[in-house]
Amino acid sequence: MGEARLAAQVEIEVPFQDVDLMQVVWHGNYFRYFEAARAALLRKINYDYPEMQASQYLWPIVELKARFVQPMRYAQRIQVRAELQEWESRLKIAYRVQDAASGKRLSSGYTIQCAVDARSGELQLVSPPVLRERLKEYL
Repeated sequence: MGEARLAAQVEIEVPFQDVDLMQVVWHGNYFRYFEAARAALLRKINYDYPEMQASQYLWPIVELKARFVQPMRYAQRIQVRAELQEWESRLKIAYRVQDAASGKRLSSGYTIQCAVDARSGELQLVSPPVLRERLKEYL
């Protein structure tokens, strides 16, 4: 697999509505934090969701994984880093969530997205040329 050295990081303050009755972030909200970092990563190469749509390719998530290491709590400042790990036949993006103050790891995971031709609905076995063009400075 090709290795592109591309990463982005966002800082988030955990909002009240993201915590559950145990006063920790509900596990489903971790994916929203991953999404914020993934969008920042894609914006770095000018291939965020509007550009994907304009290129006539859809990129559904086909796999995701999260590992919960330490709980996050209301008003905690966290940093979420997204790093592109694979790009030739799919997008594999790895995530690391850490406490902004201490740097302590709170969570990690990854998502896998595959290109689908928006017109035909066909899965693409290699990433389309538009993605390669957007990544060329990182290849």
